[in-house]
Amino acid sequence: MFEHFLITRFNLTNPDWTTTKNNELLLNDSWMEQRIWLFKSFCLPSVVNQTNKNFTWLIFADTATKSDYKTILNDLVKDHDFIRLEYIDGMAKFQSSINAIVSKMSQGKNHIISTRIDNDDAIHKDFISEIQSQFNSQKYLVIDVIKGYSLQIKPQIMLGKKEHIFNPFLSLIEENNNPKTIWHNSHTDWKNETRIKYYTKKRLWIAIIHDKNKINNFNGYGNISWKNLSKEFILSDEMSNTILNNAIDKSQWRKLSLKNRIIVKYKVLSKIFKKSIGVYKLKSK
Repeated sequence: MFEHFLITRFNLTNPDWTTTKNNELLLNDSWMEQRIWLFKSFCLPSVVNQTNKNFTWLIFADTATKSDYKTILNDLVKDHDFIRLEYIDGMAKFQSSINAIVSKMSQGKNHIISTRIDNDDAIHKDFISEIQSQFNSQKYLVIDVIKGYSLQIKPQIMLGKKEHIFNPFLSLIEENNNPKTIWHNSHTDWKNETRIKYYTKKRLWIAIIHDKNKINNFNGYGNISWKNLSKEFILSDEMSNTILNNAIDKSQWRKLSLKNRIIVKYKVLSKIFKKSIGVYKLKSK
């Protein structure tokens, strides 16, 4: 059958990525403290509460991480056997480290499924199950879950629907023959791949928008109730209650919702159209 890996980079140094969208420094103490808080509030609880635990979560942190932060990270994951926290020497070692671990852990398996998730985002409790339900011994297939949600937590809490093609929640099914995994390309570069399936059955992810994002801005739309959604996306109790009690009603951002809906729909349709007429070219695997 297959071995499924959920893969996250946590704080790997990258010489090309030094500031946030607000030109604040990355990977310093302030960044790290907020990132751990985001991880505890959103990503970690959403993953450990998956209904399907048949996967391994590989989290890659930098060897240069301060000892206090290493202790915090180690404590956060120590009670979960399906999580492996690996310390490596920056982004330069990321892909080779993935390949080595995947190769060792998937011996005897015919296929590999690899899924990416950023450490400040969240997934539906059935995310892993839904991805695995797409498996049919394909030789090579990218699964793009287009539908999700956008949640802004600062300066105000706003929650809305979102569609995003070639997004940071992509998965790759491939034969276990020197597998490359989903991190072989950046998520935007997968637009060049022809062997791709768009999953639209459910909304399976939440992109968290905060003041230390590198790129993302809030572009959610629609009238969404966190009370209902909280049964599908398991966050920390503190964060779930904060959203429930402080999310701004759509009536206060109706114009923004309409604007975002138009932009989001246009971007998805535009990318699908460009792909259909061959604007995006397949790169060698």
